[in-house]
Amino acid sequence: MQAKSETDVAMLRDVALAAARAGAAVVSARARDVDALTWEVKSPADFVSHVDREAEVALAEVITRLAPSAVLLAEEMTPDTDISRGIAVVADPLDGTTNFLHGFPWYATSVGILVDGELAAGAIVNAATGETFVAARGLGAHRVLASGEYVRITVSPIAEPMRALIGTGFPFKHTHHLARYQPQFAAVAASTAGMRRAGAAALDLCDVACGRFQGFWELELAPWDVAAGILIIREAGGRVTDFDGRNVGVVHGPIVASNGVMHEWLLGILAVECE
Repeated sequence: MQAKSETDVAMLRDVALAAARAGAAVVSARARDVDALTWEVKSPADFVSHVDREAEVALAEVITRLAPSAVLLAEEMTPDTDISRGIAVVADPLDGTTNFLHGFPWYATSVGILVDGELAAGAIVNAATGETFVAARGLGAHRVLASGEYVRITVSPIAEPMRALIGTGFPFKHTHHLARYQPQFAAVAASTAGMRRAGAAALDLCDVACGRFQGFWELELAPWDVAAGILIIREAGGRVTDFDGRNVGVVHGPIVASNGVMHEWLLGILAVECE
């Protein structure tokens, strides 16, 4: 399969959605037994449970069935796959594992699909609420309602910082970033209507795409955290860059996302405060 037409990217969007739904269904079902789960520590403040792995298996089975030539880069079992050629799926079976383990209802399954290293399609399913977002390159970004209807989403038009709600991610896994992050937090908090940190980057990016947030930043994220969300924001009319304003790809590193009209302001205040 080569994603050279609208039909091709729409088909890949369907694959991403089916895979994300399969992973989210596992997570949602296991949420009823969360108190019985065993936590495993991958690194300080970074946990995994068998639910993460079960969800990854479920979404991988969908990928194998619907796109058998695709390779999978996923957080738990295939984190080192080469995604630069052919069709590659980049997935987080459970984004927001700590939220899930504590019963905090804000976690998701995220699936992005690349063709020859370029994002083509993505889907993110909030496993706690069922809210679903999808995008296909050139076809826009949408919420998928329970009825199956696709409703187009766009970023917020708000351009004034004092009216803006900004999302962020704390460097809880990478505490060496705290000295840089804390002044950024203070500067943004003092200049905006409010800040939020919900604990699932994939959903934060969806909140930018559908206009709930006017911006979002985090100092270090993984490819599976951002693959689908980057495309959803861009197809909704927003921007996603690094701290120097360069468009980011599906890589490990920092991310700054916005509705576009506030992007230069956000880059500026973050840069000034970390000099």
